[in-house]
Amino acid sequence: MKKIFYTLALATFLFSCKEAKKEVAETTDNGLITVTKSQFSNMEMQIATPIEQDFDVTVKASGKIDVPPQNRAKITTFVGGFIKTSKLLIGDKVSKGQALVTIESTEVVDIQKEYIEVAEQISYLKSEFERQKTLFDEKITSQKNYLKAESEYKSAKGRYNSLRQKLVMFNINPSQVERGKIASTITLFSPISGDVTVMNASVGMAVSPSDVILEIVNNADLHIELSVFEKDILNVKENQIIKFTVPEASKEVFQGKVHLIGKSIEGNDRTANVHGHLDDSVKQKLLTGMFIEARIVTDRKKGFALPKDALGFENDKYFVLLLKSEDAKGYHFQKVQVEKGTSTDEFVEIIPNKEVNSTSKILTKGVFDIIN
Repeated sequence: MKKIFYTLALATFLFSCKEAKKEVAETTDNGLITVTKSQFSNMEMQIATPIEQDFDVTVKASGKIDVPPQNRAKITTFVGGFIKTSKLLIGDKVSKGQALVTIESTEVVDIQKEYIEVAEQISYLKSEFERQKTLFDEKITSQKNYLKAESEYKSAKGRYNSLRQKLVMFNINPSQVERGKIASTITLFSPISGDVTVMNASVGMAVSPSDVILEIVNNADLHIELSVFEKDILNVKENQIIKFTVPEASKEVFQGKVHLIGKSIEGNDRTANVHGHLDDSVKQKLLTGMFIEARIVTDRKKGFALPKDALGFENDKYFVLLLKSEDAKGYHFQKVQVEKGTSTDEFVEIIPNKEVNSTSKILTKGVFDIIN
């Protein structure tokens, strides 16, 4: 019983909707759409003429939100080994100089052992070189013995300095090593302050010098990186306004400014790079890596504007409802195809034609109530 009642109610509702739509407008034999004056008033429809307005002349571009190279750090290791400690997660904030991960490495132990051996040899080789030099100067020994002693000393000194520099790179104190304190681990420290965006470390995992263990990004200096086609790049100048959206995240229109323009055309798509700056208030709403669609405002022009609600779309073409006449029966409109130009948040540019011009009276509110 309930099912029958719901079926009847649905049928009544659909019939009522159909009748209501029929009452809004009527299409006559000559193709005109007629709206009675009472319908026009009840639906709060409006008629207006196009107004002259400034519109942006823009260049289309796409790109992403990025940071300068100095604000992005990829953390790698100088030697192979195994992760001993790792406590960070993606999204964690780190400070410059903060310990990130600890790596245990036999290669580090071998380098320290070699350093100790060379350090012990170098004192002897130095004294032997100085002795041979004195003997050579006094013509007591041969030049061959002198040159051999010099070569051995300088070679050992080179190895000593090289190994010492490696220990400094590992953040190991060479003086401690010379006293016999050998470390089996090295600690990687953060070169910048920022947020952890990539984390490829887990305890016990093997790592090599080619592996990116972490990536840290400092979002304090977010900017825009755009690709502009070759045909448009000569119209782009410094300090022009960039209006852009992040399609996957928001419909909000953000704004930036052109700062640098690439000096070469690259890639198969024949584009040049354009670098844009952002205000601090905009930076707070964005993340590095976001894909953006942008328009660079290169000029301003005058055009005939209508409210966006005045423009209809049907069969891949735009149209307006042009008022042809008004009589006792109501308002008589003709559907007229138009060409759409640029647009703003509220208005759209209409390219004038033989039927639509600056004096045309056009339905600007209520179009969708008639055609839908």
